[in-house]
Amino acid sequence: MAGQIAAFLLAAPSSGSGKTTITLALLRMFAQRGLAVQPFKCGPDYLDTRLHTMAATFGGRERAGINLDTFMASKEHVQGLFGRYASDADVAVVEGVMGLFDGAEKSEGSSAEIAMLLGIPVIMVINAQSMAYSAAPMLYGFRTFDPALNLAGVIFNQVNTHSHYSFLEAAARDAGVEPLGYVPRSEAVAISERHLGLDTSAGYDRESVITAMAEHVGKTVDVDRLLEIAQVKRPGSFFVPTSMAKGNKVIAVARDEAFNFVYRENIDVLGEYGRLVFFSPMHDERLPEAEMLYLAGGYPELYAEQLSANSTMREQIATYSQSGGRLYAECGGMMYLGKTITLKDGSVYPLCGALDLETTMQESRLTLGYRKVVLNGSAQELRGHEFHYSRISRQGELQNIAGVENARGETITTPLFRKDNTIASYIHLYWGEMRQAPTLLFSLENGIISLVAK
Repeated sequence: MAGQIAAFLLAAPSSGSGKTTITLALLRMFAQRGLAVQPFKCGPDYLDTRLHTMAATFGGRERAGINLDTFMASKEHVQGLFGRYASDADVAVVEGVMGLFDGAEKSEGSSAEIAMLLGIPVIMVINAQSMAYSAAPMLYGFRTFDPALNLAGVIFNQVNTHSHYSFLEAAARDAGVEPLGYVPRSEAVAISERHLGLDTSAGYDRESVITAMAEHVGKTVDVDRLLEIAQVKRPGSFFVPTSMAKGNKVIAVARDEAFNFVYRENIDVLGEYGRLVFFSPMHDERLPEAEMLYLAGGYPELYAEQLSANSTMREQIATYSQSGGRLYAECGGMMYLGKTITLKDGSVYPLCGALDLETTMQESRLTLGYRKVVLNGSAQELRGHEFHYSRISRQGELQNIAGVENARGETITTPLFRKDNTIASYIHLYWGEMRQAPTLLFSLENGIISLVAK
């Protein structure tokens, strides 16, 4: 119907329940049906949105995965993004984050909050491998914990027989939640799950992996019924105000197997400043002529040998930085700007040397969390997220230009480095609502030239 859209949020009791696999399978199934399917991801994850884009793109129609995060942006901004990208879609699929009610502070920013904010139903994904009728109180608790939440259906994962599913089906109905089918365990799918996010090489065939996931899930999940119970009022289109007239700058953005973790809205914001050109630090021989470089995050540690071998690109980027070119680098991009990277096996690879620091994958542990960033001398607060396994093993005399806190307001020691016009950090900043962020970053003291369009 013209006034309606199928829209729902896939959630789970906890991480590891199979949300991403089932999300990718559904996206591909809808796209194969010729439906315009718009994917979203709750929270700050920049890997899942890439996979969503791949799964929703079929027959030449690309629909980019979009982050919805009420810590990094306001609730109004999140509603606006949903309306902007879903208004012309047939189906909107939102993948939740962690457990249904897990947020930065209690349930703030959780999947449940976003589902209620958008007015869309929730479909639970439950790993029922070692469960039968106990699914009833679990589902009943999730359904009744917040009366404003519409828990409309459930898909049971890791269920190998129909007789097992019959127990779960009865449990769901007794809990007042409609059962929509089950997904049997598949070793092939399990292996694919482990490799989808880690193997970013050009030779890895994600298309066949995602198609196989869709075929597997489609055999035992009632997709037609899912579309029926997910009907909601179509959101109105939403215009995101830009910070300026279209600029005339040329901005070079790193994009290849090693560098591809970036928020879609950040790219849109940069597009307001001028023309974007994309390049590969791994494969290209020359750096594009540009007035700003953006080195996004990614997996430089997986491609350290190739990145190091491209000495021409490393030298050109170092020269660009050292001659005062505007360069912004996040996480993997910052690592690439350093002198060396040490891998877990102890091998050391030289990198750009634009920043006097070295990173290592040895004796490292996961660092993650939301971040509030206030630039020195500024009252403006930027928000973002930090996620990495590497650590800085040696740091020279680099200037830290910001104070950083976590979601609870506790001080975090992660720096925002600056050397001349090069700014780098482990933090991935979200610019979607702070669309003047590039100007703010490059308009600090000591005469740095603003990136603002003229």
